[in-house]
Amino acid sequence: MKIHSRKIRSLAPLVFVVALVAGCGGGGGSAELKSEDAAVVGSSHIDKAAIAGLMSQAQRGYKAQGRPFPKTGTAEYTQIRNQAVTLLVQQAEREAEADDMGVKVADKDIDKRLDQIKKQYFAGSQAKYEQQLKKQGLTDAQVRRDIRAQLISEGVFKKVTSDVKVSDSEIHDYYLQHPQLYAQPQSRDVRHILVDKEELADKIHSELENGANFAKLAKQYSKDPGSKTQGGKLTVSKGQTVPPFDKAAFSLKTNELSDPIKTQYGWHIIQPLSNVKPRKTTPEKQVKDSIRQQLSQQRKNTAMTKWVNDLTKSYCKGDKVKYQVGYKPNPDPCAQLNATTGDTAQ
Repeated sequence: MKIHSRKIRSLAPLVFVVALVAGCGGGGGSAELKSEDAAVVGSSHIDKAAIAGLMSQAQRGYKAQGRPFPKTGTAEYTQIRNQAVTLLVQQAEREAEADDMGVKVADKDIDKRLDQIKKQYFAGSQAKYEQQLKKQGLTDAQVRRDIRAQLISEGVFKKVTSDVKVSDSEIHDYYLQHPQLYAQPQSRDVRHILVDKEELADKIHSELENGANFAKLAKQYSKDPGSKTQGGKLTVSKGQTVPPFDKAAFSLKTNELSDPIKTQYGWHIIQPLSNVKPRKTTPEKQVKDSIRQQLSQQRKNTAMTKWVNDLTKSYCKGDKVKYQVGYKPNPDPCAQLNATTGDTAQ
Protein backbone atom coordinates (compact mmCIF):
# COMPACT_ATOMS: atom_id res chain seq x y z
CA MET A 1 0.00 0.00 0.00
CA LYS A 2 1.21 3.47 -0.80
CA ILE A 3 0.45 6.64 1.09
CA HIS A 4 1.18 10.31 0.54
CA SER A 5 4.83 11.39 0.79
CA ARG A 6 4.12 13.75 3.69
CA LYS A 7 2.79 10.76 5.58
CA ILE A 8 6.14 9.06 5.03
CA ARG A 9 8.09 11.99 6.41
CA SER A 10 6.04 12.71 9.51
CA LEU A 11 3.76 9.72 10.06
CA ALA A 12 1.09 12.38 10.71
CA PRO A 13 -2.60 11.71 10.01
CA LEU A 14 -3.14 11.21 6.29
CA VAL A 15 -4.70 14.11 4.43
CA PHE A 16 -5.49 13.50 0.79
CA VAL A 17 -4.09 16.44 -1.15
CA VAL A 18 -3.17 15.23 -4.61
CA ALA A 19 -1.18 18.12 -6.07
CA LEU A 20 0.03 16.41 -9.21
CA VAL A 21 -1.97 16.28 -12.42
CA ALA A 22 -4.28 13.29 -12.35
CA GLY A 23 -2.98 10.41 -14.44
CA CYS A 24 -4.93 7.54 -15.85
CA GLY A 25 -2.57 5.06 -17.45
CA GLY A 26 0.66 3.12 -17.26
CA GLY A 27 3.57 1.97 -19.35
CA GLY A 28 2.81 -0.63 -22.02
CA GLY A 29 -0.45 -2.41 -22.56
CA SER A 30 -2.52 -3.09 -19.48
CA ALA A 31 -2.76 -6.49 -17.84
CA GLU A 32 -6.15 -8.06 -17.41
CA LEU A 33 -8.21 -7.03 -14.41
CA LYS A 34 -8.56 -9.60 -11.67
CA SER A 35 -11.45 -9.76 -9.25
CA GLU A 36 -9.32 -8.36 -6.43
CA ASP A 37 -8.06 -5.42 -8.54
CA ALA A 38 -9.32 -1.87 -8.30
CA ALA A 39 -7.27 -0.99 -11.38
CA VAL A 40 -4.32 -2.10 -13.46
CA VAL A 41 -1.64 0.25 -14.77
CA GLY A 42 0.48 -1.40 -17.42
CA SER A 43 1.52 -4.65 -15.79
CA SER A 44 0.98 -3.31 -12.27
CA HIS A 45 -2.04 -4.38 -10.29
CA ILE A 46 -3.65 -2.03 -7.73
CA ASP A 47 -5.77 -4.19 -5.51
CA LYS A 48 -8.90 -3.18 -3.65
CA ALA A 49 -7.14 -3.76 -0.33
CA ALA A 50 -4.75 -0.92 -1.14
CA ILE A 51 -7.66 1.46 -1.64
CA ALA A 52 -9.32 0.22 1.55
CA GLY A 53 -6.07 0.79 3.43
CA LEU A 54 -5.87 4.39 2.27
CA MET A 55 -9.50 4.95 3.21
CA SER A 56 -8.77 3.59 6.69
CA GLN A 57 -5.85 5.99 7.00
CA ALA A 58 -8.08 8.89 5.95
CA GLN A 59 -10.69 7.83 8.49
CA ARG A 60 -8.09 7.79 11.28
CA GLY A 61 -6.93 11.22 10.14
CA TYR A 62 -10.45 12.59 10.42
CA LYS A 63 -10.86 11.06 13.87
CA ALA A 64 -7.59 12.58 15.07
CA GLN A 65 -8.89 15.98 13.96
CA GLY A 66 -12.22 15.46 15.72
CA ARG A 67 -14.12 15.40 12.42
CA PRO A 68 -16.76 12.84 11.40
CA PHE A 69 -15.70 10.73 8.43
CA PRO A 70 -18.06 11.00 5.41
CA LYS A 71 -20.56 8.19 5.12
CA THR A 72 -20.28 5.64 2.34
CA GLY A 73 -22.17 6.77 -0.75
CA THR A 74 -21.91 10.49 -0.02
CA ALA A 75 -20.21 12.86 -2.44
CA GLU A 76 -17.49 13.57 0.12
CA TYR A 77 -16.74 9.87 0.60
CA THR A 78 -16.60 9.32 -3.16
CA GLN A 79 -14.23 12.25 -3.56
CA ILE A 80 -11.81 10.82 -1.01
CA ARG A 81 -11.88 7.41 -2.65
CA ASN A 82 -11.37 8.98 -6.08
CA GLN A 83 -8.27 10.69 -4.72
CA ALA A 84 -7.03 7.40 -3.29
CA VAL A 85 -7.44 5.63 -6.61
CA THR A 86 -5.83 8.49 -8.52
CA LEU A 87 -2.91 8.64 -6.12
CA LEU A 88 -2.12 4.94 -6.49
CA VAL A 89 -2.52 5.08 -10.28
CA GLN A 90 -0.13 8.02 -10.41
CA GLN A 91 2.44 6.19 -8.33
CA ALA A 92 2.23 3.14 -10.57
CA GLU A 93 2.74 5.33 -13.64
CA ARG A 94 5.75 7.11 -12.17
CA GLU A 95 7.34 3.88 -11.02
CA ALA A 96 6.97 2.33 -14.46
CA GLU A 97 8.47 5.41 -16.08
CA ALA A 98 11.24 5.60 -13.47
CA ASP A 99 12.30 2.08 -14.35
CA ASP A 100 12.67 3.07 -18.01
CA MET A 101 14.68 6.14 -16.91
CA GLY A 102 17.10 3.99 -14.92
CA VAL A 103 15.96 5.22 -11.51
CA LYS A 104 16.64 2.41 -9.07
CA VAL A 105 16.03 2.22 -5.32
CA ALA A 106 17.89 -0.40 -3.29
CA ASP A 107 16.94 -1.75 0.12
CA LYS A 108 19.93 0.06 1.65
CA ASP A 109 18.53 3.37 0.36
CA ILE A 110 15.22 2.69 2.10
CA ASP A 111 17.03 1.69 5.29
CA LYS A 112 19.02 4.93 5.26
CA ARG A 113 15.94 7.13 4.81
CA LEU A 114 14.03 5.23 7.50
CA ASP A 115 16.94 5.67 9.91
CA GLN A 116 16.80 9.43 9.22
CA ILE A 117 13.08 9.46 10.01
CA LYS A 118 13.62 7.58 13.25
CA LYS A 119 16.37 9.96 14.33
CA GLN A 120 14.41 13.08 13.39
CA TYR A 121 11.05 12.17 14.87
CA PHE A 122 11.73 9.44 17.43
CA ALA A 123 15.23 10.28 18.74
CA GLY A 124 16.45 7.04 17.14
CA SER A 125 14.15 4.93 19.30
CA GLN A 126 12.79 1.81 17.63
CA ALA A 127 10.22 1.47 20.42
CA LYS A 128 8.85 4.98 19.89
CA TYR A 129 8.74 4.37 16.14
CA GLU A 130 6.74 1.18 16.63
CA GLN A 131 4.40 2.92 19.06
CA GLN A 132 3.63 5.55 16.42
CA LEU A 133 3.07 2.89 13.77
CA LYS A 134 0.53 1.23 16.06
CA LYS A 135 -1.15 4.56 16.78
CA GLN A 136 -1.45 5.36 13.08
CA GLY A 137 -2.51 1.84 12.10
CA LEU A 138 0.56 1.29 9.93
CA THR A 139 3.09 -1.47 9.51
CA ASP A 140 6.82 -1.16 8.95
CA ALA A 141 6.37 -2.79 5.54
CA GLN A 142 3.87 -0.10 4.53
CA VAL A 143 6.22 2.67 5.57
CA ARG A 144 9.09 1.07 3.67
CA ARG A 145 6.98 0.81 0.52
CA ASP A 146 6.05 4.45 0.86
CA ILE A 147 9.67 5.46 1.36
CA ARG A 148 10.52 3.57 -1.80
CA ALA A 149 7.85 5.53 -3.70
CA GLN A 150 9.20 8.80 -2.31
CA LEU A 151 12.78 7.96 -3.27
CA ILE A 152 11.64 7.05 -6.76
CA SER A 153 9.84 10.39 -7.06
CA GLU A 154 12.98 12.19 -5.95
CA GLY A 155 15.05 10.24 -8.46
CA VAL A 156 12.67 11.07 -11.30
CA PHE A 157 12.72 14.75 -10.35
CA LYS A 158 16.53 14.74 -10.40
CA LYS A 159 16.60 13.10 -13.84
CA VAL A 160 13.96 15.36 -15.36
CA THR A 161 15.57 18.55 -14.05
CA SER A 162 19.23 17.62 -14.56
CA ASP A 163 19.64 20.05 -17.49
CA VAL A 164 18.22 23.10 -15.70
CA LYS A 165 20.80 25.91 -15.62
CA VAL A 166 20.76 29.57 -14.57
CA SER A 167 23.36 31.87 -16.08
CA ASP A 168 25.07 34.82 -14.40
CA SER A 169 23.44 37.18 -16.89
CA GLU A 170 19.98 35.87 -15.97
CA ILE A 171 20.76 36.44 -12.30
CA HIS A 172 21.89 40.00 -13.08
CA ASP A 173 18.72 40.71 -15.06
CA TYR A 174 16.55 39.43 -12.22
CA TYR A 175 18.43 41.56 -9.70
CA LEU A 176 17.90 44.69 -11.80
CA GLN A 177 14.23 43.90 -12.44
CA HIS A 178 13.40 43.43 -8.74
CA PRO A 179 15.11 46.31 -6.90
CA GLN A 180 12.43 46.35 -4.21
CA LEU A 181 13.55 42.93 -3.01
CA TYR A 182 17.08 44.05 -2.27
CA ALA A 183 16.63 47.61 -1.02
CA GLN A 184 16.27 48.47 2.66
CA PRO A 185 14.49 51.79 3.23
CA GLN A 186 15.63 54.48 5.63
CA SER A 187 15.13 53.46 9.24
CA ARG A 188 15.31 55.02 12.67
CA ASP A 189 15.27 53.94 16.29
CA VAL A 190 12.45 55.67 18.14
CA ARG A 191 10.27 55.24 21.19
CA HIS A 192 6.63 56.12 21.59
CA ILE A 193 3.66 55.97 23.90
CA LEU A 194 0.21 55.19 22.47
CA VAL A 195 -3.00 55.99 24.37
CA ASP A 196 -6.68 56.28 23.45
CA LYS A 197 -7.52 59.77 24.74
CA GLU A 198 -6.05 63.13 23.80
CA GLU A 199 -6.37 64.32 27.40
CA LEU A 200 -4.18 61.48 28.65
CA ALA A 201 -1.66 62.10 25.86
CA ASP A 202 -1.46 65.79 26.88
CA LYS A 203 -0.93 64.80 30.52
CA ILE A 204 1.87 62.33 29.64
CA HIS A 205 3.47 64.87 27.30
CA SER A 206 3.54 67.47 30.09
CA GLU A 207 5.14 65.01 32.49
CA LEU A 208 7.80 64.10 29.93
CA GLU A 209 8.63 67.74 29.33
CA ASN A 210 9.11 68.09 33.08
CA GLY A 211 11.62 65.24 33.19
CA ALA A 212 9.49 62.14 33.76
CA ASN A 213 10.96 58.77 32.78
CA PHE A 214 9.78 57.89 29.27
CA ALA A 215 10.27 54.13 29.63
CA LYS A 216 8.37 54.04 32.91
CA LEU A 217 5.41 55.95 31.46
CA ALA A 218 5.39 53.75 28.36
CA LYS A 219 5.17 50.62 30.47
CA GLN A 220 2.44 52.20 32.54
CA TYR A 221 0.23 53.73 29.87
CA SER A 222 1.09 52.60 26.31
CA LYS A 223 -1.35 50.23 24.63
CA ASP A 224 1.14 49.17 21.95
CA PRO A 225 2.00 45.58 22.98
CA GLY A 226 4.93 45.40 20.59
CA SER A 227 6.92 48.18 22.26
CA LYS A 228 5.35 48.68 25.68
CA THR A 229 7.55 46.18 27.51
CA GLN A 230 10.61 47.70 25.82
CA GLY A 231 9.89 51.11 27.25
CA GLY A 232 8.28 52.17 23.98
CA LYS A 233 11.36 51.41 21.85
CA LEU A 234 11.12 50.15 18.28
CA THR A 235 12.85 50.53 14.93
CA VAL A 236 10.70 51.92 12.13
CA SER A 237 11.31 51.89 8.39
CA LYS A 238 10.46 54.78 6.12
CA GLY A 239 7.00 54.47 4.60
CA GLN A 240 6.00 51.43 6.62
CA THR A 241 4.00 53.12 9.38
CA VAL A 242 0.87 55.27 9.13
CA PRO A 243 1.64 58.68 7.52
CA PRO A 244 1.37 60.95 10.62
CA PHE A 245 3.63 58.63 12.62
CA ASP A 246 6.05 58.23 9.71
CA LYS A 247 6.32 61.98 9.16
CA ALA A 248 7.11 62.70 12.81
CA ALA A 249 9.49 59.78 13.22
CA PHE A 250 11.66 60.91 10.31
CA SER A 251 11.40 64.71 10.65
CA LEU A 252 12.03 65.25 14.35
CA LYS A 253 15.54 65.87 15.61
CA THR A 254 17.19 63.14 17.65
CA ASN A 255 15.80 63.14 21.21
CA GLU A 256 13.19 65.78 20.28
CA LEU A 257 9.80 65.09 21.84
CA SER A 258 6.77 65.33 19.59
CA ASP A 259 3.47 66.90 20.54
CA PRO A 260 0.64 64.33 20.80
CA ILE A 261 -0.05 63.02 17.28
CA LYS A 262 -3.37 61.47 16.25
CA THR A 263 -3.52 58.37 14.04
CA GLN A 264 -6.15 55.72 13.44
CA TYR A 265 -4.75 53.84 16.44
CA GLY A 266 -4.99 56.66 18.97
CA TRP A 267 -2.67 59.38 20.25
CA HIS A 268 1.12 58.98 20.04
CA ILE A 269 4.00 60.75 21.70
CA ILE A 270 7.16 60.06 19.69
CA GLN A 271 10.83 60.59 20.42
CA PRO A 272 13.60 59.63 17.95
CA LEU A 273 16.60 58.00 19.62
CA SER A 274 19.02 57.87 16.69
CA ASN A 275 19.86 59.64 13.48
CA VAL A 276 18.06 58.47 10.36
CA LYS A 277 19.86 55.42 8.99
CA PRO A 278 20.30 55.78 5.21
CA ARG A 279 18.65 53.59 2.63
CA LYS A 280 20.72 50.52 1.80
CA THR A 281 20.83 48.26 -1.21
CA THR A 282 22.15 44.73 -0.80
CA PRO A 283 24.96 44.20 -3.34
CA GLU A 284 24.23 41.72 -6.11
CA LYS A 285 27.18 39.53 -5.12
CA GLN A 286 25.61 38.95 -1.69
CA VAL A 287 22.33 37.65 -3.11
CA LYS A 288 23.65 35.99 -6.26
CA ASP A 289 23.54 32.47 -4.83
CA SER A 290 20.03 32.87 -3.42
CA ILE A 291 18.75 34.23 -6.75
CA ARG A 292 20.35 31.34 -8.59
CA GLN A 293 18.73 28.86 -6.21
CA GLN A 294 15.33 30.54 -6.52
CA LEU A 295 15.36 30.68 -10.33
CA SER A 296 16.71 27.15 -10.54
CA GLN A 297 13.94 25.78 -8.32
CA GLN A 298 11.27 27.61 -10.31
CA ARG A 299 12.58 26.17 -13.56
CA LYS A 300 12.87 22.69 -12.11
CA ASN A 301 9.27 22.85 -10.94
CA THR A 302 8.18 24.04 -14.39
CA ALA A 303 10.12 21.24 -16.07
CA MET A 304 8.63 18.65 -13.73
CA THR A 305 5.10 19.94 -14.27
CA LYS A 306 5.57 19.70 -18.04
CA TRP A 307 6.94 16.18 -17.70
CA VAL A 308 3.95 15.14 -15.62
CA ASN A 309 1.51 16.70 -18.07
CA ASP A 310 3.20 15.09 -21.08
CA LEU A 311 3.26 11.75 -19.29
CA THR A 312 -0.41 11.99 -18.45
CA LYS A 313 -1.33 12.88 -22.02
CA SER A 314 0.57 9.92 -23.42
CA TYR A 315 -1.06 7.51 -20.96
CA CYS A 316 -4.52 8.84 -21.68
CA LYS A 317 -4.14 8.14 -25.38
CA GLY A 318 -3.60 4.40 -24.99
CA ASP A 319 -5.33 1.46 -23.40
CA LYS A 320 -2.81 1.49 -20.57
CA VAL A 321 -5.11 1.60 -17.59
CA LYS A 322 -8.24 -0.26 -16.68
CA TYR A 323 -10.54 0.32 -13.74
CA GLN A 324 -12.69 -2.19 -11.96
CA VAL A 325 -16.39 -1.38 -12.05
CA GLY A 326 -17.10 1.22 -9.40
CA TYR A 327 -13.47 2.31 -9.01
CA LYS A 328 -12.99 4.60 -11.98
CA PRO A 329 -12.68 8.19 -10.67
CA ASN A 330 -15.58 10.43 -11.55
CA PRO A 331 -15.01 12.78 -13.27
CA ASP A 332 -12.59 10.74 -15.36
CA PRO A 333 -9.10 12.30 -15.11
CA CYS A 334 -8.54 11.79 -18.82
CA ALA A 335 -11.80 13.51 -19.66
CA GLN A 336 -10.74 16.45 -17.52
CA LEU A 337 -7.36 16.56 -19.23
CA ASN A 338 -8.94 16.43 -22.67
CA ALA A 339 -11.26 19.27 -21.74
CA THR A 340 -8.32 21.51 -20.87
CA THR A 341 -5.96 20.45 -23.69
CA GLY A 342 -8.37 19.70 -26.50
CA ASP A 343 -6.79 16.26 -26.97
CA THR A 344 -8.86 13.19 -27.68
CA ALA A 345 -7.90 10.01 -25.89
CA GLN A 346 -7.71 7.07 -28.22
